Amino acid sequence: MAAPRAHEILHHELIGLEAEVLEDSNPSNVGVRGTVVDESLNTVVIGDDRARRVAKKDAVFKFTLNGEVVKVEGRALQGRPEDRVKKTIKRRW
Repeated sequence: MAAPRAHEILHHELIGLEAEVLEDSNPSNVGVRGTVVDESLNTVVIGDDRARRVAKKDAVFKFTLNGEVVKVEGRALQGRPEDRVKKTIKRRW
């Protein structure tokens, strides 16, 4: 099986990936980095020394997948993880 590529991040399991919060409506979450430990419908839990729960809808994340860095808007990640992996993405261009 081929390794997933960076542009397939929305169809990939996020748990275990390195992540960083680039932008968020809560300024204390900006700059939080670590490994994704859990994901729910509306939040991502990023753990480093301590786990931080970040709302998906208001944040912009940076994930590292197979050595490639990908910037993702949290709105694109909203939804149950098991459904997001199966969902097809409609292209608007």
